[in-house]
Amino acid sequence: MFKRIDHIELLTASPERIVEFYTGILGFHERERLRIPGTPSGPLDLVYLELGGTTLEVMCYPEAKPPIPARAAEQHLGWQCLALEVEDMDLAVSALEAKGVKLAWGPMKRPDYARAEIRDPDGNPIELRQWTRR
Repeated sequence: MFKRIDHIELLTASPERIVEFYTGILGFHERERLRIPGTPSGPLDLVYLELGGTTLEVMCYPEAKPPIPARAAEQHLGWQCLALEVEDMDLAVSALEAKGVKLAWGPMKRPDYARAEIRDPDGNPIELRQWTRR
């Protein structure tokens, strides 16, 4: 009945900064841009980014007032993070640090996996996961 995750939506007030981070730092590629006019909050700008068969839909209402605030640091109900599988945690961490991306925590290494977390420019958590046994 259900096949796969079609896409994940990410609402931002700074789409170019977000697109640059996900493409330039994390290796997503841009598939498409479009504008949907006439929504209740004004026009909606969309940028579709892809990585490994998963689509991230970056959404922005450029005329919305007030601007959408950055994500709060506390946990909340709903989605908690985007998780990216990495081939080698140490290499991934080194590559991110070389591009100026600091770890929020980790890496934490366990017998079956290694985990770490970074934040995108809006403060959204991105878990990095290397599976050592499956």
